[in-house]
Amino acid sequence: MTAGFAQNENPSKAFGVDQLVSKNIEAKGGADALNALKSLRLSGKMLVQQGQIQLAYLQTKKRPGEVRTEGALQGMTQVEAYDGKEGWRVSPFFGRRDPERMSADDLKALQEQAEIDGPLVDWKEKGSTIEYLGTEEVDGTLAHKLKVVRKNGDVSFVYLDPDHFLEFRILTQRTRHGAYEEVETDLGDYEKTAGVFIPTSIESGRKGDPDKRKIIIDKVEANVPVDDTIFHFPGQISLPQPQR
Repeated sequence: MTAGFAQNENPSKAFGVDQLVSKNIEAKGGADALNALKSLRLSGKMLVQQGQIQLAYLQTKKRPGEVRTEGALQGMTQVEAYDGKEGWRVSPFFGRRDPERMSADDLKALQEQAEIDGPLVDWKEKGSTIEYLGTEEVDGTLAHKLKVVRKNGDVSFVYLDPDHFLEFRILTQRTRHGAYEEVETDLGDYEKTAGVFIPTSIESGRKGDPDKRKIIIDKVEANVPVDDTIFHFPGQISLPQPQR
């Protein structure tokens, strides 16, 4: 297939946005399997400082858009959480052991992590726009390149594998605290859980920075019971949530 694209004088005409998104959904396991996935718990390890430091990693996601990520080391646990409305963090490794609410700019990355399906599924409902930019070579692979402009203004370039149509790189451009930044995320080692393919290798960091954070998932659990209070700012009164 790659050779075919290389010979195509205008590869950007080979596919349209709707067709590529449809192929991505099917590659992940299909719309029914994705819709049936209501929560996700990922556990493993997180490597930082070029792999010199290893933290225990735990991330819990729940529809429609809640996420909590933990990194634990030597009895201390770093937490970032988003309950669909506001985000907060605990940063003991930086001397801040009390929960702090996150700014709108700091929250952007966490909101994107809350997406169980990734940036392409239900993009219209999310208020995004998508443009197909043709193919581009990425580390020797002639990938399909999609430009996703999110409702908050962030721009993500999503690269799909030409054979399997799963995303393997996402380059996100955003302005945070007045400064422009590019964050590159590589996804790989997809494993099937509850009929859905989930990446179990995630490497992320500023574009060009050799010191990227690497997450290796050892265990994927689907549709586990999740108490909504874990996403809320500590001490906040939680009203009963309707069943989803």
